[in-house]
Parts: sequence; C-alpha cells; structure tokens
Amino acid sequence: MTFANPLPAWAIAAVLIAAFAVAWLAYHRVPIARPRRYALSALRLITLIWIAICLMRPMVRVTDGERHDAAVAVLVDGSRSMGLADADGSRRRIDQARTVLNDRLLPALSSRFHTDVLQFGERLSPVEVGALSATARRTDLAAALQAVRDRYRGRPLAGIVLLSDGGDNGSGDAAAAAAAGAPIYAIGIGPRTLAHDREVVSVTAAESVLSDAVVDVAVSAVAHGYGAAPIELRLLENGRQIDHRTVKPGGADAPISETFHVSPNRDVPTIYTVEIPSAADELVGENNARSALVPAAGRPRRVLLVQGAPGFEHSFLRRAWAGDRGLEVDSVVRKGRDDSGTETFYVQAPQSRANALLGGYPNTREALFQYDVIVLANVEPDQLLTAQLALTRAFVAERGGGLLVLGARGFQRQGLRDTALEDVLPLEATDRAGSASESVQGTASPGRNRVVLTAAGEDHPVMQLGGERDANDRRWAAVPALASVSPLGAARPGATVLAVTGGPGGAARALVAVQRFGDGRSMVFTGEASWRWRMFAPTTDQSYERFWRQAVRWLAQSAPDPVTLTLPAAPAPADGIPLTIGARDAAYAARPDADIAVRVTAPDGRVESVRADPIAAEAGRFRAAIRAPEAGIYKISVDARRGQTALGTSSAALLVGGVDPEMTDPRLNEDTLQRVARASGGAVMTVSDLESVVSRLERAAPAAVLALRRDLWHTGWSFGILAALLAAEWLFRRASGLR
Repeated sequence: MTFANPLPAWAIAAVLIAAFAVAWLAYHRVPIARPRRYALSALRLITLIWIAICLMRPMVRVTDGERHDAAVAVLVDGSRSMGLADADGSRRRIDQARTVLNDRLLPALSSRFHTDVLQFGERLSPVEVGALSATARRTDLAAALQAVRDRYRGRPLAGIVLLSDGGDNGSGDAAAAAAAGAPIYAIGIGPRTLAHDREVVSVTAAESVLSDAVVDVAVSAVAHGYGAAPIELRLLENGRQIDHRTVKPGGADAPISETFHVSPNRDVPTIYTVEIPSAADELVGENNARSALVPAAGRPRRVLLVQGAPGFEHSFLRRAWAGDRGLEVDSVVRKGRDDSGTETFYVQAPQSRANALLGGYPNTREALFQYDVIVLANVEPDQLLTAQLALTRAFVAERGGGLLVLGARGFQRQGLRDTALEDVLPLEATDRAGSASESVQGTASPGRNRVVLTAAGEDHPVMQLGGERDANDRRWAAVPALASVSPLGAARPGATVLAVTGGPGGAARALVAVQRFGDGRSMVFTGEASWRWRMFAPTTDQSYERFWRQAVRWLAQSAPDPVTLTLPAAPAPADGIPLTIGARDAAYAARPDADIAVRVTAPDGRVESVRADPIAAEAGRFRAAIRAPEAGIYKISVDARRGQTALGTSSAALLVGGVDPEMTDPRLNEDTLQRVARASGGAVMTVSDLESVVSRLERAAPAAVLALRRDLWHTGWSFGILAALLAAEWLFRRASGLR
C-alpha cells in the first residue's frame, strides 16, 4: 500500500502525538470509571488516526485478478488548419485523418484495446469519426493532454495516438504535459512544404525612441512556391493605406525584412497592418495580413540632469530635452561654495521634487527612483557621497533606470574608477590606451574629433539622424567636430560601441558606448562640447536635439513604473487571456500583500472587473485572466494599493485578433510532434508504421494495468469504518451516562 499524500516521519510522529493528546484531554476530567474513560479515549484516538490515514489517501495496486482491458486514446486535431486542402495533393487534412482512422487505425486497435476517439482544439471532447470537423479557432495541445490524463484517471491507459499537423498555439507547455502522461505516438498530417503561399511572418512596432514620435514598424515576410518573385507589402494605418513597397527576396523561400517609419497619433492607440495581396492560387489567405498596436503615449519620462559646474552643455541639453514633450527634466547645477564653505546648487524642478535636490543629489531610494534616467554631466566623483554612488548603482541594476555619463571632468584622473559605478559604465575606467580599435573593427578611420558610426551604430535607434542608411551617414558626416575626447579603456564584455572619433595620431577612440546592467541601461559619451553640433550647424539642422532626445528615450525604455502590466503578444479571441501584474512600492520593494483591482474595457464599451491572484513563487507578482471573445482593442487598467496607501496605477491597450495564430506557418510542424512524443516516451510515426504503433501499445498495456492504483478512501467501507467508530463512541458515551 502507498499513499497519494505521504507525510514525512517527523510529521507522522507529530500527528500521532497530537491525536493522543486530543483523545486523552477529551475525557481526562470526565467523572466516570477509569476503564470507561480509557475506552472512550481509545475510540477517539482510533477515529483521529483513521481520519489522518484517509487524508493521506491510501492506495493499492490493481492485482492480476482485477485487470480490465487497457484503453487507447486517439486524439484528432480539429483546429481550422486541419481544414486546409493540401493533404495527398488536394484532400483536406481532416479528411485524410478520417481515412487513416476508418481504414487502418481503428480496425487494428479495436480488437485489442478499448479505443476512444477524442477531438481537440480549444477543448477536448468525444466524437464519432464521421462527425470529425476542422472548426476550432485554436490548438491547445497542452490542455488536451491534461484533459486526457484527467479523463483516464484510475483507468489503465496503454498510450495515446495523436493525429495532427503539429500546430500548437495554446498557452501551456505541451512537452511538460506529455511528460506526465502515457506514451504518445504522433502521426503527422499535412505536407512539410507548401505549394503556393505568401505569409506575413511578423509585424513589430517598437517603442518610440526616435524624436518627433517616429516609430519603427519592422516586418518579416516569406513566400513559398513562388521562387524569387517580388513580394508586395502594403502598410495600413487604422485601415487606411499609407505606404507601399515591393521587395525582392534573396532566393526561393527566403524571408525578407523591411522597416517602415511611421508617426502615430500620440493620444490614441493606432493599429498598423501589413498585408500581402492574395493570389488566386494561394493555399491560405488568412496569413497574408498581420497587425500590431502602437499604444498611446504614456507619461513623460523623468530625467535628472546633474551638472558638475555651470557651462554651455547644461543649457543646451536642457533646451533640447525641454522641446520633447515626452520628457520631463529636473536639473541640479553645482555652483561652488558660499562664505561658510557650504556647497551651493542651482535647482530647477517642481516643488514636490525640489526639496530632495537641495543638497545636490537625492539621498533616498524613494527620491532617486522616481526618475527614469540620471544624467551625470561633468560630475567629479567627489561631488557624490559613497552612499549616493551606491544608490545610483541600485537605480540602474534594481530599479531598471538609465544612466548617462558625459563630460571631461567625469573622466579625468581617477574618474569613476574604484567606485560603485565603475562596472556600470560600458567602457573600462582603467587601461586608458586611447584606442578603440578592438571594439570597432571595420569602422572607417575618423577625422580628429569627428564622428563615425560603427556597424552596430548604423542600426541602433540612438544614432538615427536620417531615414535611410545613406542619409543617416551623410547627416553624421556633416556634424561639426567636437572640442576634444576623453580617452577611456576597452568596451566591457556585452557592451556595444556605437560611434568613434579620431584622437591624436588618428587612432579611433570610443565616443558613444552602451550596455545593459542588471535591469537597466547605461551609456557614456566621451566627447566634449557637443553643443557645437547646435551652434556651428544651420538653424534648420536638428541633429543635436535629435541625438540627445533619442539617447535619453532609449535609456528610459528599461525603467518600469512601480505597478507594471505585462500583456501577451498577439492573442487571438478567447477566454482566459493571461495578464501579469507587478506591484512595488516607491522604493521598488516587491509588495506581495498589495490589493490589485483590474478593469477591462471591451471594444463595445463593456466594462468588466477581473480578479488578480498572487503568484506564490514570485513575490509582488499577480496573475489575472480576461475574457476577449471578439477581435478589437481592449483597454486594461490596474490600480494597486496597500491598505490606504496607493502604490500606483498602470494602463495598457491590448490588440486581440491582430494575427490568426492558427494559420501562422501552416506547414506540418514535426518539431512539436517530436517534442511531445519524446517527452512522453513515445515516438513520431507514419501511416505506414501503424502495425508498429499497435505492437508498441500492446507491450505498454500490461505495464499500464499494473501501474494502476486504486484509491482506497473513495470506497464505501472506508466511510463505514469512520461512521462505525463515531457511532461506537457515541453509544459508549450514552451507556456511561454522558450526553
């Protein structure tokens, strides 16, 4: 006998001691004869022990004499992709599966096993072979395998035969679900290659980094069966065509990538759709279009600019960032010492934040972490206390903020070497050889203090001054020379040098370098007097403003609010679309005790409140699921509180139905079939291997029967024993004169 809910030895001992104590104390002071008291205590003790045994769920193996015929579950994919007419040339996939069942599989299995035919898509259900259909909106293989396990609990299951094209767009892990069940023998339905099909594989709208709210919409597309014929791409904004391109792939079946630059409305969500005109001979028309949502602009990103001494750069930077309504800038300028020797600072910030800046820099997590980006311009290390440097490190690594360091004073002599910020910077503070050649191989030789982009910088959003690559290079070539450049060491592992400039002797020196550090980002600009890009350029040239706005926007992208809302990518209409919510306080400490209120506004204006449950393994993280039965934009708002204290709010827009996942890459997906088969101990088979499938199932049947265990506490006699013990104690109490 085994137990489904076993307890460790120490827990069993504790239960026995507790049962003995309860039984003894129940009758310890009862005024009856000692033998009767002992008998009643014994009955109470036996009853408590029996209840504990039942709660542990005793189970026994089925004996040979109790064997029943093992079952085989035949799972048939009933999703819409099984309705494609490309099996055996022109038959529908579901029709091929029906033929395999009627002509080969069921006749071979029915004489040996109890066989159930089950169709799955969004859910699992029994079906007659003649009633098989391909109408399910999606394929949730993990849920189907879990449902099979529940359906056959307590019954011997020799194995599962799976007939599918391998599509799986459910939210669960099918391989993990397969590993916990019977062996799966998968039979692939459908061709490995498509005769004629064009598909928009992905459409991704990046968060706006480019100035003037320009957003990159990246598109990937592929054509099967059309050779190297050009692919026509149409870009639609809220259903209205705004761009059109014809792109020639590099070869047959070669994917193409294209990027559109768009300027969405900042105040409302905007849907961008990329479509390929359907041809008459295409197999699938549903995958010729895909949409992505660009949400409305969020709150302005907060920037703290700390200047080590008055200078031109501070004024120019502040004006450049003030012209971007997506940024909100507070500044602190170190002026010097007053007559008493106290440091004085010039502070520009709203009163609610100015008090924390009067000493030159915030001293608490709450004060510093309300910013998204910290800019240290010409700040010498002795201007900040050791605790403030450590706080800035935590700002980047833990809060996810961005750090920008620029100006010669911050790099002179010791610089930030041997401080808490040393490894936060993407360039080494030591070993100042003055050469960046190892980081920028292949980069053209720059002129003295002139800017040249590296290969990485050509594509990085911070360095985009022009629309196309050639125009961008021309814009950078026209940028005036800097006054000087501070030499730093090599780029750290994982860091990227985006631009270089020429130093003495023509050696290339890193000018702009970036890296991820913890949850945040950091950037260094080693040049001096970048304000020349504004003063020595025509008044119509916005290169200076564009570069610095893009720099802080990119640095701010990694900085989350205290309350975050994570949405799934490209969900289809369905119930139970998952949301993940994070709740932290002003110091960015996780708050698992937060009260979370979620409200969802559907496309038709219907408002629904949704419950959010804490995730046990992740402190301060909560999970919710929303109903989205129809396509459209769903607006989601989250309010988090801790008692009477507001932690914050978050809102987002979710586009449901922007892509048809069921028709995404509709070729036979053998990888999925291989994963679930291997995880379960089964194999991927072909129609010609059906005899092998039957023989494998026959070998598995005895083990399935012998592995079957019967749950003893679900039997009537286990309840009868408990009832008899309670009745015996009650009758004995009555016989002893007790109520």
